[in-house]
Amino acid sequence: MKEKKQVKKILMIGVMFIIALIILGKAFAVSKTSVFMEKETHDGAENLPGYPVTIDSCRINGESGRITARISAEAVPESDDEYYYLFALPPYEEEIAEDDAFLVKEHKDRQAEFHMEADIFCKFVVAVKREDRYVGVSAPHYVTNPEEMAIFKYNGKRPSSKKGLLIDPDKLMSPELDDLGIKHAAYNIPVSRLLECSGDDSYPDIHFKYNEKDYIFNGRVMAEYDLIFRTLTEKGIEITAIILNDYSEEYPWMIHPLSISGVGKSPYYAFNASDEKGAEYLAAIGRFLVGRYSGAMNGRGMVANWVISNEINARKEWNYMEHVDLELYVREYARAYRIFYNAVKSVNSACGVYISLDNQWNRINILTKSYKAKDVLDEFNRQIKKEGNIDWGLAIHPYNKPLSRPYTWKSSIYVKNTEKTPVVTMANIHIVTDYMQKEEFLTEEGEVRSIILSELGYTSSKGEEIQAAAIAYAYKAAEANPHIDSILFSRQTDAKEEIERLHLHLGINYADGSHKYAYDVYKYMDTDKAEEYMEFAKEIIGIDDWEEIINR
Repeated sequence: MKEKKQVKKILMIGVMFIIALIILGKAFAVSKTSVFMEKETHDGAENLPGYPVTIDSCRINGESGRITARISAEAVPESDDEYYYLFALPPYEEEIAEDDAFLVKEHKDRQAEFHMEADIFCKFVVAVKREDRYVGVSAPHYVTNPEEMAIFKYNGKRPSSKKGLLIDPDKLMSPELDDLGIKHAAYNIPVSRLLECSGDDSYPDIHFKYNEKDYIFNGRVMAEYDLIFRTLTEKGIEITAIILNDYSEEYPWMIHPLSISGVGKSPYYAFNASDEKGAEYLAAIGRFLVGRYSGAMNGRGMVANWVISNEINARKEWNYMEHVDLELYVREYARAYRIFYNAVKSVNSACGVYISLDNQWNRINILTKSYKAKDVLDEFNRQIKKEGNIDWGLAIHPYNKPLSRPYTWKSSIYVKNTEKTPVVTMANIHIVTDYMQKEEFLTEEGEVRSIILSELGYTSSKGEEIQAAAIAYAYKAAEANPHIDSILFSRQTDAKEEIERLHLHLGINYADGSHKYAYDVYKYMDTDKAEEYMEFAKEIIGIDDWEEIINR
């Protein structure tokens, strides 16, 4: 009996010890998060009611390279003297430091204008002097027209249709790309591949100078991308490149500090724009890539669109960061996104730059603590507008839920014809395009932003004709929607890892290269033979005319 009591006592102590460790772990996590929260909110202007000064615009003159910031104030803020002081802060800093020097000063009034030379990656803050220190009296504001600096102003001829595909690099030199008549292609660029030195004399590494620092890019990897992008460009295929942040022990500063705990848990991580080294690497990578893949005559091909990260609302699966509140999570992404955006647009003004969301419009995964795509979209738009509106685009992945269910046309508990729908698929994709037509989402010119369906696919495991009908359904819906610029199906060839891990057969070819029924449907669906090859799908879907899909 005595032994049982001792065992019970030991077990109780063990349980209490484990609970204590869990509490300490949570406290540590909260402590780390609070450091970023404090960093985000500790700005002198936050203590002033409603920011007394507004930066109305901040634009660069393409000819002179000088930046003009125009400000207004409902009432002139009190200070020690009669001046406003304009500071340029790097993107990773939120407050004016004691040793910071102002760029320019102007007499205080209800309106003022500043003219200066500064880095386009900086954000600008208006301050006044109080008790011999500078206090911010405006929200930060970035330059909103970096395209004025661009050397290149062209990203290729607009494709004749919206038909796209995630291509199989092993079939790049085969006649299949021409046979399929592909108009858009997607290709992934993991940053670790770019940065790891090749050590190959046949493909010497490439040195790139940015901000007086030398950056080295892998010569062999770049030769691979040169071949892929050149071949696609020569075939008249518009290229969308997806920039992905995988982890490398040699470049740990590329991932966000709040992502370090997830190393090994996810294929991709949140970009790090929270410190000088991370931010400068992002700018250098952006400028290097866009400079290399702009200009049709450079022999390396032309990338028209750049997608920054993958499905960012699925934070644990595809953009790992410790779970934090939505505002902080989106802010860290928006900070990195804007660096990439400025890098892209300041080199090639015609390129599109996109954020990436999955199909979980109003749905979260409780186990992974993901975010709703709609919430991320709302918060991203709010933050971008607050700090200077730019021409961002949306790349969304309207897969079916679940992925193993190719029957887009059948009713589903996940898919509703309302803005509150849990999931968006091709059956209700108009929910997204209708939402993006709201005034608060329009560009400064009043236009609907570019929307691309950069990834979606249907498995053939339920039958080849079912898969082909799903592809036909999706294309017809996208083709008829004037706010969708392209639809890129995943994929050209079945991926063995997807088959083994998820039992998904998404290719229009089998892994051995043989064609599925969907191959010819894809090939002809944007040609004058479309009806001939797509007629079969109507009976499967249960319609007499494609208008029944378009008008749903």
